[in-house]
Amino acid sequence: MVEYGVAKFALSGQGESGDHHLVCCNQDGVLIAAVDGIGHGEEAANAAKRAISILRNGVGEPIISLVERCHEKLRTTRGVVLSLASIDVVQGMMTWLGVGNVQGLLMRANKKNGNAQEPLLLRAGVVGSRVPPLQAAVLPIQKGDTLIFATDGIRSDFTETLNSLENPQRAADRILQNCLSGSDDALVLVSRLTGIRP
Repeated sequence: MVEYGVAKFALSGQGESGDHHLVCCNQDGVLIAAVDGIGHGEEAANAAKRAISILRNGVGEPIISLVERCHEKLRTTRGVVLSLASIDVVQGMMTWLGVGNVQGLLMRANKKNGNAQEPLLLRAGVVGSRVPPLQAAVLPIQKGDTLIFATDGIRSDFTETLNSLENPQRAADRILQNCLSGSDDALVLVSRLTGIRP
């Protein structure tokens, strides 16, 4: 259903990155997420890992419910910012939302079906601390469309160099290498949708 690549960077001096990802398939679709634990190091990583675990256990549920559950379960942690997308491969639809500053972008394989690049509208907040009213957006998708999530350790100008035909792992590695800010943990997740039914 999806071909993906991920590239990560842990801030120097930290044992592990606070940025984590999820790509999880079930019978009807895919849940894709990028999660950035607030701050750096072990506490940030623990918050992000807890969020990933909650999301993995809820694949197939509405994404607003998943974010609300994360919010409740992460209250004792530093909290996270995240962006996630639920892909319905039967209907050819993607539902996505973002809380905080994990950038999201849908790059269309066929530009006749809308804008070549559709950015995710991010809402200010921290899951586990304060969340805005949650509203997901729904977009039609097609085979070959590419979804990109990038945490705030990646400069926002990464969108200027995208190519819809580039291999997802090569794209993730290239974005990390060329657009790394170096002042925070970083994660780039590039997912090409291969299993959308015509």
